[in-house]
Amino acid sequence: MKPAVFLDRDGVLNQEVGYIHRVEDLNLIPGVAAAVRHLNDRNLFCCLVSNQSGPARGYYPASHVEALHDRLCYLLDQEAGARLDALYYCPYLSPPEGGTDPEFTRWTTWRKPNTGMLVAAAWEHDLDLSQSFMVGDKATDVDMAHNAGCTGILVKTGYGDRVLGGKYQHHTHPDFIASDLAEAVDWIAQHPPKS
Repeated sequence: MKPAVFLDRDGVLNQEVGYIHRVEDLNLIPGVAAAVRHLNDRNLFCCLVSNQSGPARGYYPASHVEALHDRLCYLLDQEAGARLDALYYCPYLSPPEGGTDPEFTRWTTWRKPNTGMLVAAAWEHDLDLSQSFMVGDKATDVDMAHNAGCTGILVKTGYGDRVLGGKYQHHTHPDFIASDLAEAVDWIAQHPPKS
């Protein structure tokens, strides 16, 4: 089994602008592509794990989320020759949370802070969650990391500052707080997984 670095999408890789209705409105946070490339160069498995409730809310189809991910991967490659080794996202939302589209409205173990996406990735790619890292900008990212036995890193981009200030979601206890993904990756490089 190998370690992985799990990455949230909005506010970590691309700029947080709310629900992205136009594909061309997805843009990388400066320095992100080089940070992902640094992980690639260290042979660390890079995996996107993201809540994407747009389809459940009836905002756009799942194919639109796939198109956004195509653009994300294109921009990473174009800017720094960086790549994501796998992408997982949760389009589902329970009715009390606002799910309206019958195809995607349900309770699921995939929605953060549940661990379903991490467990699926570990199963399909032979990953050691206890040796892995999760980088996110929300308390639910850190909670999911800890629920799965991963190291949880909170970045201040996206909602991160508001989480730390107690103005978004709830207080959480990340293993490390980074200004952005580049600093998170530098920290991961200094704390290699135990062999």
